[in-house]
Amino acid sequence: MKDAVDNLPSIPVSGRFTQMLQHTFLSLRNRNFRLFFIGQLISNTGNWLTNIAITLLVLNLTHSGLAVGLLAACQYGPILFLSAWAGAIADNVDKRKLLLVTQTLEMLQSIALAIIAFTPNPSIPVLFVVATAGGIFLAFDNPLRRSFVSEMVRPEDLPNAVVLYSTIVNVSRAFGPALAGFLVLTLGYGWAFTIDAVSYIAVIVCLIMMRPAELYREPSKPRTKGAVRAGLRYIISVPPLRISFVMLALIGTLSYNFSVTLPLFVTHGLHGSDSDFTMIYTIFSIGAVVSSLVVANRGFVHMRHILYGAASLGITMLVLALVPTLGFAAVVAVFFVGLTSILFMTATTTFAQVESKREMHGRVLALQTVLLIGPTAVGGPILGWISDTLGAQAPLIIGGIVCLLAAAWGYYATHRHQTPS
Repeated sequence: MKDAVDNLPSIPVSGRFTQMLQHTFLSLRNRNFRLFFIGQLISNTGNWLTNIAITLLVLNLTHSGLAVGLLAACQYGPILFLSAWAGAIADNVDKRKLLLVTQTLEMLQSIALAIIAFTPNPSIPVLFVVATAGGIFLAFDNPLRRSFVSEMVRPEDLPNAVVLYSTIVNVSRAFGPALAGFLVLTLGYGWAFTIDAVSYIAVIVCLIMMRPAELYREPSKPRTKGAVRAGLRYIISVPPLRISFVMLALIGTLSYNFSVTLPLFVTHGLHGSDSDFTMIYTIFSIGAVVSSLVVANRGFVHMRHILYGAASLGITMLVLALVPTLGFAAVVAVFFVGLTSILFMTATTTFAQVESKREMHGRVLALQTVLLIGPTAVGGPILGWISDTLGAQAPLIIGGIVCLLAAAWGYYATHRHQTPS
């Protein structure tokens, strides 16, 4: 028996590693998606320059948690009101052409922010107005980008492509915050916005270079009234989607608000500097990258991964709220908050795309964006006010508890649905 086992063929370690890489990056065999991947990686890094720089600019001008929360409301509030309608449009248009428009408008917004930042006394109201304009552009751009993924890859590559798209966002935000901190401390806020504007050139060029004939498009359908309501009814009619979306609504409102809670926790709770915040956010993002790659290698994501992600996010947020020093937060807690946050978000996104019909992708993903990002318009100011009133740790404690309650409800609802009456 021992001889038989010894004589079994084995795969060298290097071969297994190569196979793992091929499986993790399987969807990059599609040329259009490779171009999209490159363009989005560069552009999303630039986006994080703006996200970090504008948050720090407002925080340094006002020293107010409520102001940071209101900024988040301006940035993401339009998604709450427009994204579902934008998703219905995304299901019935040439996504590549419309993405050229939205990406160009977002580039112009970054140019406007750079001009404001270079002025001697930046105006907070004007910053909020420009941030709101960016939120409007994002409301249309986000469902286009996310639903476009399914048109660039073969159907069997879709789960991997969805996860790799999430990885793009997280890899870029591992570099973006660190670069933003360097630019803010050495050259000023204006250069962070300027480089973001330049980064849009990459994604625009990549979109132009794509081959429309190689896209996997669904046949165009005549627009009908009530498309958004049809998408909502569809989600309600599919129990697994309904359960995951209810969990997302709870977590998106009071937990997934790191653009508000992390800068306040680092600067007000742990008395850190701007560079401390960018360092903490970079480590947070590295955890997110690790999580994305792990999920990409696993492939298909099930409902249980959403439950695991929500519960583990709740636990790590509570641990983070209790850490006494920046060093401990950087070494342990922040990394795992980033890891678990993306486990939850990526699992939810992949599950929604795989479980829903292709003709409903735009509307389903738009409604998912509404529940993930839109509630920041409500939760952001609330959490900012709580931070000013009860301390910077309080929003993290509340968010952690909400994650655990959502996971418990999701577990109960899932088993109730699966158990025959």
